[in-house]
Amino acid sequence: MKRADTGKNTEAAHALAPEIRPGQSIALLQELHILTRDGKLNQDSRRKLKQVYHLYQFIEPLLKDILQEHPGISLVDHGAGKSYLGFILYDLFFKNLDDGSRIYGIETREELVQKSAGLAARLGFPGMSFLNLSVAESTESDLLPAQVDIVTALHACNTATDDAIDFALRKRARFMVLVPCCQAEVATVLKQNKGKALGKSALTEIWRHPLHTREFGSQVTNVLRCLQLEAHGYQVNVTELVGWEHSMKNELIIASYKNLPRKRPSERLREVLVTLGLEEMGQRFYTGKLAEAEALPSTPITG
Repeated sequence: MKRADTGKNTEAAHALAPEIRPGQSIALLQELHILTRDGKLNQDSRRKLKQVYHLYQFIEPLLKDILQEHPGISLVDHGAGKSYLGFILYDLFFKNLDDGSRIYGIETREELVQKSAGLAARLGFPGMSFLNLSVAESTESDLLPAQVDIVTALHACNTATDDAIDFALRKRARFMVLVPCCQAEVATVLKQNKGKALGKSALTEIWRHPLHTREFGSQVTNVLRCLQLEAHGYQVNVTELVGWEHSMKNELIIASYKNLPRKRPSERLREVLVTLGLEEMGQRFYTGKLAEAEALPSTPITG
């Protein structure tokens, strides 16, 4: 299939909006409402384009690292929604590859899966697949490769981020790029156990008030996720994804598998869970072989 853009259209759009990178699909940027139909940028879309490039600068080096190891990148985007991220990555990086590289968009809403598949066909993006699956279903599905290179999950709400981490660990992913959102599960457990915990330590004042319970629970959730990844041998970097979708939930977690020592983060993970009275959540943060090999202690860690 011929691509929807012509060189003349691209040059004209670049002249109107010099921020656009040469070779980008003008039709895609219009579909994403970054460009108007006449190829112009308003103030809001200019800010959106800047956010897109900000995100891409984190992911592009990971893709290049994978290509240095082997041809044919496999990237799985969980909770893909309208596949905004997948389309941008494909347009900026994947469309120039001819090595079997593929992006898989995983989404539970069938209508969004069908729309994304239609858009990919119109744009001539053959290396994109869209699957109407939950994260749990995708882990077992034979429509996905047994091993993947990179897993992304942007604004995966509450436990969906943990499901994406579980998927990535089971698929032995080299990289993970995660933007967690709406972490309510840990805060709920903290609230339930608040009565038992309040008399144990002055530290419980950190989450005594309901607002602090919610905020602290969100913070602790991401801390536990980072320790979980480190306990599986990953190097973890945490930074901000400023302004993405104008959301305050903009913590960006990038995990790179380095086969690092696992003992210390594993011990720290157990200790944090016990100290905060979150032992019952051990199964969520202990995944796969780690969960089987190291059970949470039944008594608090001291000393």
